[in-house]
Amino acid sequence: MTLDQLRIASRRSQLAMVQTNWVRDELQKAHPELAITIEAMATQGDKILDVALAKIGDKGLFTKELEAQMLIGHAEIAVHSLKDLPTNLPEGLILGCITEREDPSDALVVNEKNQIYKLETLPEGSVVGTSSLRRLAQLRYHYPHLVFKDVRGNVITRLEKLDSEEYDCLILAAAGLQRLGFANRIHQLIPTDISLHAVGQGALGIECVSGQKEVLDILKTLEHESTSKRCLAERAFLRELEGGCQVPIGVRTEINNNELILEGMVASLDGKRLIRDIKKGSVGSAEEIGIDLANELKGRGAGEILEEIFKSARA
Repeated sequence: MTLDQLRIASRRSQLAMVQTNWVRDELQKAHPELAITIEAMATQGDKILDVALAKIGDKGLFTKELEAQMLIGHAEIAVHSLKDLPTNLPEGLILGCITEREDPSDALVVNEKNQIYKLETLPEGSVVGTSSLRRLAQLRYHYPHLVFKDVRGNVITRLEKLDSEEYDCLILAAAGLQRLGFANRIHQLIPTDISLHAVGQGALGIECVSGQKEVLDILKTLEHESTSKRCLAERAFLRELEGGCQVPIGVRTEINNNELILEGMVASLDGKRLIRDIKKGSVGSAEEIGIDLANELKGRGAGEILEEIFKSARA
C-alpha cells in the first residue's frame, strides 16, 4: 500500500514550528504527491515554566505527548530538536532520521549595557541566565566569579527578560537563534575549550514508528550521513553514562576523512570537578567510540559525579 498522507507531530513553540515547517517543506519538495499536515501540541516542558528544568524530571519532558500521538496512530512522525530526545526511546518507536546540523555552539547574548564585554571580561557578579545544567557547570568551572540564574520560557521571552535587565547576559544555542532570525543577537560564540555543547545540539531528530518502511524511505530525503554519525556517537556516550538532557554532560565531534573524533565532558553541579577526554576511531564505529569514551570517563570519576547528581535529584 502506498502512503498518501504524512502527519507530523510537533511542539507548538515558535522554534519547534519553524523547525517542523522546514521539515514539512523539504519533504513536500521531494514528495509532491504526499499530503503532509502538522499536528501541533504543548508538551509538559512547555507548560511548566515556573520550575527549573532539572527539578521537573527530564525523561521525555519535551517528547512524550508527541510520541503518544504516533503510538495511537494519530501521526506518522514527530520532529524534535535532537538534544531534547532521550537516548532510550519507547518501545515501538525509532529515530528514523537526523538532519544536517546547524552550528552546535553555545552563544553569549547580552543587553545593550553589556555590549562592551565578552564572556571572559564580564565583571564579577554579572548575572548570567541559563536553564542548562551543562552550561551552568562548565561556566562555574571557568568563571566562578559570575552569578548564575535560571531562565525559562521561549527564546523571545528570554530575550525580553534580558533586555529589561533581569539578566546581564544569556547563554543560548546558536542554532535556535539562527533559525528564529536572531543571528544578530549572537554577541559571541563560546569556544569549545570553555563550553562543550549538548548531545545532538543543532540537529533535528525525526522519530517514527518502527517497522514502517514507507515512512523511513520518505525520511531518507533529509538524512545527513556525517551529522548522523557524529550524533550517534554523542548519543551513545550519553546513553552509556545514563544521563538525561538535564545533567552536566557535554560533547564535541568532528569527522576528518574517515576518522571520527569525540570529545566528552562530565562536571559536578558546583563546577569544581570537571572530567574531559577525547576518543578517536573509524566513522563506521561511531557508537562504539561513544561507549568507550563514556567508560573511560567513568573510570576517572564521572560515574561518582553523576550518582551524586541523581541522588540529589531524588532527595
